[in-house]
Amino acid sequence: MRILAIESSCDETAAAVVEDGRRIISNIIATQVEEHKLYGGVVPEIASRRHCESIVGVVDEALKQAQMKLADIDAAAVTYAPGLIGALLVGVNFAKGLAYAAGKPLIPVHHIKGHIAANYIAHPELEPPYICLVASGGHSQIMRVENYTKFSTIGRTMDDAAGEAFDKAARAMGFPYPGGLHIDKAAQNGDSKKYRLPRPHTANPYDFSFSGLKTNVINLVHNAEQKGEQLDIDSLAASFQYTVADILTSKFVAAANEHGYKTAALAGGVAANSGLRTMLERRCAESGIKLYIPPVALCGDNAAMIGSQAFYEYTEVGITADGRLNACATMPLN
Repeated sequence: MRILAIESSCDETAAAVVEDGRRIISNIIATQVEEHKLYGGVVPEIASRRHCESIVGVVDEALKQAQMKLADIDAAAVTYAPGLIGALLVGVNFAKGLAYAAGKPLIPVHHIKGHIAANYIAHPELEPPYICLVASGGHSQIMRVENYTKFSTIGRTMDDAAGEAFDKAARAMGFPYPGGLHIDKAAQNGDSKKYRLPRPHTANPYDFSFSGLKTNVINLVHNAEQKGEQLDIDSLAASFQYTVADILTSKFVAAANEHGYKTAALAGGVAANSGLRTMLERRCAESGIKLYIPPVALCGDNAAMIGSQAFYEYTEVGITADGRLNACATMPLN
């Protein structure tokens, strides 16, 4: 089954053709990073306008690279939640029109389900059930993946997500958007033990809280500026990255052990972070847990992951939508 998928939840306009949920035929992404860098983060109105300008060309290119016409696809899929509402609406409305014009089924996909499904493309042998750590700009969750379409929550963020904390701490350190990438690079040259940073506690041992950690870094930078002191930014970046990775990894491995999982996966934009990938691989190996991580190219927002999850939504439970499909800015995974 060949699915033409569209993703426009934030600042990437993406389209892909995916076969049977596991093979990428084409995968096109038009990024807006350079423009949003001017403002230190994503400006929703600008993002929506750029999606409008890019979506036709991106979809055309995805079909062209797949050497297919619209009539050759079996279904269309689109991210409908969660994300920036204006950005989502561009993709949803375009996909509805495309599916209607082509007479093809339309499959709505939850964005976070898509991130998890990126592992199916990278690892054809991976099958549920398993435990998954989702770490992105807006989400930090430990999920039971019970089957391809059913998920339940073990732990979640109580305030800021890991990716959001990376971006805001990076801005305080003087790094441009996207901050997580620059913290990762700077951390390679720093001492992760130089700055002792707090580790917030939560009532549920598997929930996350990054707001206090982020604020501590911001205050550390501001206090140093006010006193005229010089901080070792590379080491502060390394200390922050190590602390976030340690919090995510420790809770995730503990949850896997307590719930009896020997198969685990990592998903989301923060999954591209080298410190988290290395630490999680090592600690999972020490606990006898088989860990699956998508390649960096599939960690960020892309349409291939949406096409992968759409295949299972359609073939496993027959999920489709009609012209009444609407976008939704917030929606729990389960």
